[in-house]
Amino acid sequence: MRAWCLACVAVLTFLMSGCGYSSLTRQDEDVKAAWSEVLNQYQRRADLIPNLVKVVQGYANQEQQVLIRVTAERAKAASSVQLTPELLNNPDAFAKFQQVQAQLAASVKQMIAVAEAYPDLKSNENFRDLQVQLEGTENRITVARQKYIEAVQGYNTTARALPNLLTAKLFDFQLKPNFSVANEQTISTPPTVDFGSPQPAAPAK
Repeated sequence: MRAWCLACVAVLTFLMSGCGYSSLTRQDEDVKAAWSEVLNQYQRRADLIPNLVKVVQGYANQEQQVLIRVTAERAKAASSVQLTPELLNNPDAFAKFQQVQAQLAASVKQMIAVAEAYPDLKSNENFRDLQVQLEGTENRITVARQKYIEAVQGYNTTARALPNLLTAKLFDFQLKPNFSVANEQTISTPPTVDFGSPQPAAPAK
């Protein structure tokens, strides 16, 4: 009896491997791992923003509209960053995540641009350090997103091919959403860190 059960398990394992189940399972885990790294890097950026806002506010408190916008966008991004691997099967949730992160990136870039008008702020050591950390984080986001894109492309290609397509439907392996080209162009451009350019005159008080 035991030998018969082992034989059945061996046959079942062989059949599932041949129909792409093993490949789908492995690539599904690759996608989840790549997605976790994307979230880690977005969280790293979110953690830098409060300190950056605080430093900018100390020198440019009159730029309240920009600072409030960045803070609000970070709050929205903080809630969207909780998007779990399971929700990767929800294209609408993924699209919302993209939109929120793109808006936050745009707001941060605007805040950095505003800071260019304040020579004392540009020369502040804390601001310079945070700016460099932000640039490094944006680069890490780009790398993490690219790895996720590649993982999803591999997984979706496997899931669409026969006989894997039948296995994917049978075991509910859904296609994964990916970052759009337009969004990729927006996100992949890190903030410019240039401390060597001439400083503009300070605004009149």
